[in-house]
Parts: sequence; C-alpha cells; structure tokens
Amino acid sequence: MGNRILIVGETWFTTATHTKGFDSFTTTTFGEGYSYLKAALEGSGFEVDVIENHVAPTHFPDSVAALKKYDTVILSDIGANTLLLHPNTWLKAQSSVNKLDIIADYVKGGGGLIMVGGYLTFTGIEAKGCWKDTVVEACLPVRLMATDDRREHPEGIVGAVTRPDHPVMQGVTGPLPAVLGYNRVTLADGAELIATIGNDPLLAVAEVGAGRSAAFMSDCSPHWCPVDFVNWPGYRTMWSNLCAWTGRARGL
Repeated sequence: MGNRILIVGETWFTTATHTKGFDSFTTTTFGEGYSYLKAALEGSGFEVDVIENHVAPTHFPDSVAALKKYDTVILSDIGANTLLLHPNTWLKAQSSVNKLDIIADYVKGGGGLIMVGGYLTFTGIEAKGCWKDTVVEACLPVRLMATDDRREHPEGIVGAVTRPDHPVMQGVTGPLPAVLGYNRVTLADGAELIATIGNDPLLAVAEVGAGRSAAFMSDCSPHWCPVDFVNWPGYRTMWSNLCAWTGRARGL
C-alpha cells in the first residue's frame, strides 16, 4: 500500500524595509504554506516529508531510485529553476543531474505526481514558474500557457465537480468552497477532468506510462485557498484521495 508522500516547495522568505522618517531598517521573515496539507495527509495515515524551497536545489533526490521511496511527489509553489539550478551549476559552472528528468522518469516508471497551483507553479506570475515545455509538463494532465497564467478572483470563485464518481472525489460531499484565484491551463489529451472553475480546469488526472499524475490549479493554502477551504471537511478527503489515487494506495 502506498503511503509515503513528499511535498516540495510551499515556503518563502520575505524581506521588508521599514522607513521611519530619516531612518530605515530591514527585517526578514520565513513563511510556509504546507502545514495545512501535511496535517490533512498525516491525519489520514500518510507519512509526509517536506523539502522546503530554499533547500530543494540540494536536498531533492538526485536519482529515480532515491525518489522511489515516495509513492507520490507533490510540487507546490516551486519554480522549475529551483530544481534545475544546483549550486554546483549556478555557482561553479559544473554539470549536475537534471531533476526534471528524474521526476519524469519516476512518474513514467510508476510514481505519482501532483502539481498544486500558485505563483510559481504551472506558468505562474510573470511566467516565472517555467514549467511549460518541460518533461514534467508532459507528465501532467494539463497543458500550460506561455504567459502569466494567474486568474485572480478577490471576490471568490466556486469550482464545480464534473466527475463525482471518480475515486479522487470518493467521500467528498457538498459544493466546493470558493477560492481566490487559480492558474489557467487546458486539458491534455487523454486526461480526465474532475472539476472545473469558470470555463477552465480546476482538477484533472491522467495515467502516464506506469504512473499517475494530477493537477489542482488553485492553492493548498492561503491566499488563493482561503481558511474556509482548508477548514472544509472535504479538504482532507480530497487531498488524501488524490495521494491515494496517484500512489495507487487503498486499491484506488
């Protein structure tokens, strides 16, 4: 039974300048958005590891064999450059393993992959996510835009489930709560559309070689995913089902 999950990304540093008349000073704070998802999955019996953005260049597994200890890898709000530019390459001009190739080979060989929306996944803000035209995009159930793909909805926008009979929606009842934004994509050939948002995909899944992938085009934590969504009873069920389906756990 698959039950080990790797969350990659969902952290950030913020540097603020405080100006008070003639004088100013700066402060730096650390933030993370994975705790909601991690708690939901652990509450459903999954074992969850996290690789935060600032250590991902060096800590992300550098072989398919090492990645295979996980049944599903979740990429959330992490740009492709973070995995592509190991310090040996960026600072020393040395060759290094292409982590995107590792992810693609892992999925095709039977692994599970979930990409979660955000400012640096899919195409992202100012197109800085840089996942378009990569081998990872080819493994996703969606195809990405070439330009900034964000759709901001500060008023809130509600998605609609189109496949309530699919295993990833098993036990999820009632309407989806509103989200405050999402990444706009198109459905890939052969993929299954599970939920829509406006005229766009919100949740999609696909079989990829011997593996499975899923894409959720909004966030797993604030700000796009507001507190009402993370506190919604279906939050834990939906994410647990996604990990079980992509990781082929629980017979899904």
